[in-house]
Amino acid sequence: MNMPNAGSSGHSSEVSTYSLANVDMLKFPVLVSVPHAGRDYPSRLIDNLNVPASQLLRLEDRYVDRLAASAAAAGFPLIVARKPRAWLDLNRSPAEIDPEMVAGMDPSQTSHISRKVRGGLGILPRRLHGAGNLWREKWPHRHVMDRIEQDHEPYHVKIAHILAQMQSVFGGALLLDLHSMPSVFDQDRRQIGFVIGDRFGRSCDSRYAELAAVHFRRGGYHVQTNHPYSGGYILERHGKPARNVHALQLEVDRALYLDESLREPTDAAGPISELIRNCCVMLADQLSGRFQLEAAE
Repeated sequence: MNMPNAGSSGHSSEVSTYSLANVDMLKFPVLVSVPHAGRDYPSRLIDNLNVPASQLLRLEDRYVDRLAASAAAAGFPLIVARKPRAWLDLNRSPAEIDPEMVAGMDPSQTSHISRKVRGGLGILPRRLHGAGNLWREKWPHRHVMDRIEQDHEPYHVKIAHILAQMQSVFGGALLLDLHSMPSVFDQDRRQIGFVIGDRFGRSCDSRYAELAAVHFRRGGYHVQTNHPYSGGYILERHGKPARNVHALQLEVDRALYLDESLREPTDAAGPISELIRNCCVMLADQLSGRFQLEAAE
């Protein structure tokens, strides 16, 4: 079982921010991003824990990086965060700092306390429902700034660079931001397998979101768009549909590919990964008209 522990990694500088695949020779105008599946836990994080280490697994999009494996094997560019969401949430704005967890920081230094920050899930998570505060001591302000400068910004700069390269090569680009979600149900108590988010059309041309939804419905799954997840900071920062740079968020029900404990992947992860790969092929084809669906076969 892959659990966070003090021996899993060293300090921030000892673990690279992200891993990459297929970015040197771009074959497709679709980039897959996996920001919340990192499992390299810095020892400084573990040393300051106020709760059992297993509680941090609740913050992970557990093994969702495995669902990007088929797309990567087919040649799609991939960026995967290596450090966990407990260390830094790449899908939050750098401004979403909770002053209650930072030593020497006055609330007046934060321009706006968002709903996520108030709930304990800012750029540095502070608390979890049912577990309470995660950390024994507040984090030093300089340390928080270092995390943002060394881990948060490089991830986003790399995404922007790859998307710009794609636009130069193909005339357009699409970011598929991959996440997992707890089981959720619609008003008719139907379990939702996938949620497609495009910030209600602000981060992506709506036709790509609609095509992605149709793709997963044809796979036999119940799909919703923008409810209950419409996308976060990653889509807000990188989606520029007016420039033909689009960004979609894909949420996958964890129960579809994890065991009953929601900790380890099952054999079902393979077919889900292939379904996501085929979605990438379809989106690439729609973006450029240069790729055919048989590329995924």
